[in-house]
Amino acid sequence: MYVIPPPSHHTSDPTTGSTVGDELLRTYQTWKGSNIFFLQGRLIFGPDVRSLGLTIFLIVAPVTTFCIFVARKLMDDFSYNMGLSIMVVAVIFTFCVLVLLLLTSGRDPGIIPRNAHPPEPEGYDGSTEVGGTQTPQLRLPRIKEVEVNGVNVKIKYCDTCMLYRPPRCSHCSICNNCVERFDHHCPWVGQCIGLRNYRFFFMFVFSTTLLCIYVFGFCWVYIKRIMDADETTIWKALVKTPASIVLIVYTFISVWFVGGLTAFHLYLISTNQTTYENFRYRYDRRANPYNKGVVENFQEIFGTTIPPSKNNFRAKVPREQPGLAGRTVGPGFVSPNMGKAMGDIEMGRKATWGEDGASPCEGHILSGDVRNIKDRGTGEISPDLRTTITTEELGERPAIHPRRSSWGRKSGSWEMSPEVLALAARVGESNRACGSSIPGSNV
Repeated sequence: MYVIPPPSHHTSDPTTGSTVGDELLRTYQTWKGSNIFFLQGRLIFGPDVRSLGLTIFLIVAPVTTFCIFVARKLMDDFSYNMGLSIMVVAVIFTFCVLVLLLLTSGRDPGIIPRNAHPPEPEGYDGSTEVGGTQTPQLRLPRIKEVEVNGVNVKIKYCDTCMLYRPPRCSHCSICNNCVERFDHHCPWVGQCIGLRNYRFFFMFVFSTTLLCIYVFGFCWVYIKRIMDADETTIWKALVKTPASIVLIVYTFISVWFVGGLTAFHLYLISTNQTTYENFRYRYDRRANPYNKGVVENFQEIFGTTIPPSKNNFRAKVPREQPGLAGRTVGPGFVSPNMGKAMGDIEMGRKATWGEDGASPCEGHILSGDVRNIKDRGTGEISPDLRTTITTEELGERPAIHPRRSSWGRKSGSWEMSPEVLALAARVGESNRACGSSIPGSNV
């Protein structure tokens, strides 16, 4: 299998003849996902990190209103220590919610590093030959089966990350990463929820629910104090504290959202499911291989050590050479989707003409050249052309740009060999014949 060689740290400058060292970059500077980094790679967020500002505002604004218009007034109605504690608890509660939000949003959720090249097919020993010169095409299987607690589980091959995803792993189309124990991508925190931050996500949602109940409850306490002090009805008391009305309505609506989310995730934890699995597989209809019982399921989430990140975003890596950028598939190995007119299932995109600078016409001519040469046989053409054809047939076509192809060109000269000129003439004749056979076409 062809592996991209590491770039040399000392290259020769063609103008001065001196050797210069390649510049080393941090991993986060060469990251191929869609993540956004802060503090030189110490914090990693999703591409929708801007929504985090809205989430913080929706938390801080109502608590600030509560402290100014409700808690401060209750300090006069209760004893000093009791009244002050109402505001202190609200501030501490809010601080804890924001810390949990940052721990959820600003850490690696469990990203699996990408491979530099596709894995070798099982049973390949690197020495298989066909005809003594060609390596056969070995197509990687799209799906494999592994056994988890006595149940066969299917794992899929990810074309983007060039790896077989472990069980419970999925590729997030927003962050463009494979995430372990992928739960979902939460736009409110601007991050994927996975193996390494699910615990903090649940604690954030649960603490936000408690904060809403806390504000909602003390707003009613303040209204009751006004009713008792003025000996008036509840409607007149509400008129005297419009801030309490706004907070009661806001927290009532919010508690249905975050409270319902808390209840749903309590169910998921008790049955050891993820949101992705619950909506896609429906384990209530078949056996769940990950369910260990309620106690052990909760212990797995809250009683185990969070595994370290598999990515060192601050590690120094050599700058990727422009000529070697992109995925390279070695001779004889074919990606499960290579050669198919289909899009990337995970990314939700379709392959289009014009990618990598190729136009439809160029792609058609290149394909026609190969078909004509294959019909003609490789024994009648030059060795250089035969080598290029063999490489094309072995699956390296995506790595060769039609405009940069050097078929039949001698070193230092742009003269084309007679074989290629004859080939081009035959392709032109075939194209004209096809064009004239189409009804209504203009020749």
